[in-house]
Amino acid sequence: VHVGQRPMAGSGSDGTEDSDSSAEREQTNSSESDGNMVKRQRLTRASTRLSQSSQGKPTLSTTMSLLPRQKTKPGVIHSVIDHSPVTSWKGLPWFNTNQNAELISYYCLPTVYCLLFAGHLTGKHERHFAVSGCPLYHNLSADECKVKAISRDKQEEEMKAQEESNSRHATRHQTPTSKQSRYKEQVNEMRKGRNSGLQKEQKEKHMEHRQTHGNTREPLLENITSDYDLELFRKAQARASEDLEKLRIQGQITEGSNMIKTILFGRYELDTWYHSPYPEEYARLGRLYVCEFCLKYMKSQTILRRHMAKCVWKHPPGDEVYRKGAISVFEVDGKKNKIYCQNLCLLAKLFLDHKTLYYDVEPFLFYVMTDADNTGCHLVGYFSKEKNSFLNYNVSCILTMPQYMRQGFGKMLIDFSYLLSKVEEKVGSPERPLSDLGLISYRSYWKEVLLRYMYNFQGKEISIKEISQETAVNPVDIVSTLQSLQMLKYWKGKHLVLKRQDLIDEWKAKEIKRGNSNKTIDPTSLKWTPPKGT
Repeated sequence: VHVGQRPMAGSGSDGTEDSDSSAEREQTNSSESDGNMVKRQRLTRASTRLSQSSQGKPTLSTTMSLLPRQKTKPGVIHSVIDHSPVTSWKGLPWFNTNQNAELISYYCLPTVYCLLFAGHLTGKHERHFAVSGCPLYHNLSADECKVKAISRDKQEEEMKAQEESNSRHATRHQTPTSKQSRYKEQVNEMRKGRNSGLQKEQKEKHMEHRQTHGNTREPLLENITSDYDLELFRKAQARASEDLEKLRIQGQITEGSNMIKTILFGRYELDTWYHSPYPEEYARLGRLYVCEFCLKYMKSQTILRRHMAKCVWKHPPGDEVYRKGAISVFEVDGKKNKIYCQNLCLLAKLFLDHKTLYYDVEPFLFYVMTDADNTGCHLVGYFSKEKNSFLNYNVSCILTMPQYMRQGFGKMLIDFSYLLSKVEEKVGSPERPLSDLGLISYRSYWKEVLLRYMYNFQGKEISIKEISQETAVNPVDIVSTLQSLQMLKYWKGKHLVLKRQDLIDEWKAKEIKRGNSNKTIDPTSLKWTPPKGT
């Protein structure tokens, strides 16, 4: 395998020639046994250079100098023992777990076939250094990634031009244009067959791919869903990979180091999503142990076990302002319980992209939702709000823990924040920007609130101001939700709110199907008075 100009077997990793190797070349008439001894000496010197370089940041030239010259197929690494293709780094005789641990974690090494780090999933870089950007891991070639990148850029330019055109006529076109409606119909048509399942031949192909590559490749995704949804997923992968590449270049994150990959939290082991600014001595461990009650973070399971034996906390600090069944909400003052709130923010940053508040917690109140059992009150999620918000934001940051997602707790937190706004006799709105999951949750909540209001409304004329006063939802959020539901029309110089019975009937059917769920906030269970200031 050639990477540029490979250094000679008797040369140093910096291209300088060893004095021993020059003397070896003069002995051209030595016996075969002497030649074998020379080869072993070369391998020994190369191994020494590897161990020396592994103390710092590993280099590609160091790794390449260990491979012997053999007449093999291009692009395939062969074993130095029997020259057969190897599928694991541990199959190579120079692999040492202790010496090369940093090498394995620092570079993208899903298989040995990716030794050259060629291409990038985004199609915008010639090399990659993490599995997230590896084309081969995603069953693609470098050229295919470049073609997809050109196609994505073209689509983004068209969408940007369309958005600029729509923004100039925003007051005229409150409903989707004919082009947007046709596009929506095309998408619905493409998605019709996405739940048909895999055929027998396709299943065999997927199983064969999994048996051949195991965890070294991404599973085959074709035919699992519609081509439209698969393309959306590929775009999201490329965008996430590009964001990671930017962070790596800026030095904010280094793959394989200074990023916590998993945390042990109660009886759950959670994979993290984003970087969080924990102290470096903890962040470089890659795995963190967190007490689920006081949120103290530790380096090892032994320390956690000793801590849990003497930790007296069984619920968050502060006042319990809501309880119904096993669900409770605690109001925690950032000024009175500073350490707990800081630890909560650091924990939340592992799962939030847009969060910037970590240590300045004193101007905020934290409302922590828990689920109680015989061992204590387990953290479900939380939201924070400013004690004095000039823009009437009722939420600054909101998070549902990953193990409780998609169970209705996110809507409960949002509903609780608006319940507090109603008690304060204010109109509230979340602070922007919202995370992707937060935006989805809020849009779903606003839609449900408006459809419930329409279902119970018996009059002939409806006012957005009246809806806002009764639901505590900001009028701007109401208007944007009505527009997305195509319930707001502009006719003869006036904005009209349409009561779409089909959407209301669909919402009511879901409510009946859901039944009496305990994932709702009961206003009568709230024991809280608005704070008078700080």
